[in-house]
Amino acid sequence: MKNINISFFLILILAVFSLQVTAGELMSKSELEAEATNIVKTFGSMLKPKLKEAIQTGGLEHAINICSMEAPRIAKNLSEETGWSVKRVSLKPRNNSSAVPDTFERKVLEQFNARQIKGESSSVITFSEIIGNKFRFMKAQGVESVCLNCHGKSIHPDVKKAIVKHYPEDVATGYSLGQIRGAFSLVKSL
Repeated sequence: MKNINISFFLILILAVFSLQVTAGELMSKSELEAEATNIVKTFGSMLKPKLKEAIQTGGLEHAINICSMEAPRIAKNLSEETGWSVKRVSLKPRNNSSAVPDTFERKVLEQFNARQIKGESSSVITFSEIIGNKFRFMKAQGVESVCLNCHGKSIHPDVKKAIVKHYPEDVATGYSLGQIRGAFSLVKSL
């Protein structure tokens, strides 16, 4: 009888522990999403002021120069500081060395486009998933009015020259306001 009570007690402890782990995993995913969202906000809060200043001091051509140097630098620094892999990807990449999506990112970007076409605002479109020992998070990057100067359908010839200078294989044009231009893609090892 004593062995049955001990066995029952051990099973009860394991069951409670199992439930706590499951609840912790759900909470953990929520915390990971919040952390990833904050990293995306930080990225934007670091890049946007630099682009605005570049436009004000040297025009759009200067902003393209700043963006070509600063965006990868910000992604690299955030990756090093946070322990996440941070990058931007697009189905129509401007930078073929860093913005080309992998298979997972391509699938999610296509889903983002479908969601946006159905009326969902690009500002709220996200996706996250735990795959093996990695947490993957993507946040849509929508086209804002200022983006149209360099990513729109009608680009000034001087701006086009600057784009070609920094991005000779650029295909990141032809967008309209509100479309999804790409996404922030973050990965964290668990």
